[in-house]
Amino acid sequence: MTTEVYIVSGFLGAGKTTLIQKILRETFKEDKVVLIENDFGEISVDSALLKSDGVEVKEINSGCICCSLQGDFVASIREIIDKFKPDKIIIEPSGIAKLSDIVKACNHSSINQHIKVKEKITVVDTEFFEIYLEDFGEFFEDQIKNADVILLSHGETFPDKAAKAGELIKAINPHAFVFSKEWAHISIDKILFCENNHKNWNSCVEHHECGGSEHHHHDAEEIFDTLTLFTKRIFTVNDLRERILEMKQIFQGAILRVKGIVSGENGYINLQYTLGDLQITETSAEGNFICIIGSNLDKQNLARIFEGY
Repeated sequence: MTTEVYIVSGFLGAGKTTLIQKILRETFKEDKVVLIENDFGEISVDSALLKSDGVEVKEINSGCICCSLQGDFVASIREIIDKFKPDKIIIEPSGIAKLSDIVKACNHSSINQHIKVKEKITVVDTEFFEIYLEDFGEFFEDQIKNADVILLSHGETFPDKAAKAGELIKAINPHAFVFSKEWAHISIDKILFCENNHKNWNSCVEHHECGGSEHHHHDAEEIFDTLTLFTKRIFTVNDLRERILEMKQIFQGAILRVKGIVSGENGYINLQYTLGDLQITETSAEGNFICIIGSNLDKQNLARIFEGY
C-alpha cells in the first residue's frame, strides 16, 4: 500500500499550522493521519499545539529536514509506515526549509516506493510577501516555485498587497493554483484535490541540481540562527507584550519569528510573533519554552528579556 503525502510549506509565521488544523478537522477526520513536524529550534511549539488536538505527531527538531536532518527524515518515514501504517502523512517543514529539498527527500530510494506526494501546498503571508521575497528570496522563492497550490494568508486584510502578490506568484510559478480568499470561505477539498496536469510530481527538483559553479546552494543553517529558551516564569499578557516590544526596539528587524508556550496566571499561554503581528492566546497545550528565529542573535540579551535559560 502506498501512503499519500501532503506537504504544507510556507515561510515563518505564514499560517501553516492553522491550515493543517483545518485540513485535519474538515477533510482527514476519518483517516489515519500522522504529522511530521520539523522545527528549526530544539522544541516544536506547533507539535505541542497539534498534539493537544489528539494528532499523532513525529517531531524532528534542531535543524531542517532538508539539510542536516535529511537522514532523520527518511528514517522517520520508514518508522511511521512500519509502526502506524497511516492512510496519509502530512509534512510541515520548518518555515525556512526549501520545498524542493523536501520533495527530493521524499524521492529517496529507500522510501519512494512506500509513499506518493499527492500535493505540495505553500502558505504565503500577504503582508510581508515583498519583504521576504527581497530579503530571503532563495528560500522564499523556492517554496513558491515548487508548490502546486498557494494560499495567501491575510489577503482579505491587505487586498492591494494580495493582488500584487498574486501577480508576482504567477510570474514565479504560472502553473500553481492560487487562493486569496479568506480561509473560512475556502473548501479544503478544493485545495487538496486540485488537478494540476502541467507538472510532473518529480520534476520540481530538477532546477535545483547544482552543476559546476553556477550558483551556491545555501542551507538554512548558514543563513538563520535559532534560540530556544526555557523559563519557569509566570507571565501576564501585558508582560509578554512589553517584552516583545523591548525585543523589537533592540533588534530592529533581526528577529523574524518568536513562538512559545509559557505559564500564565490561569493556565498556559500560546505566544506567536512575526514581523508585524503579535498574538497571545490561552491554550490547552502545556510548555515552558520560547523559540526564536532570526539572524545574528544576541542570545544573552534575548535570555535576559524573557528571563529564560
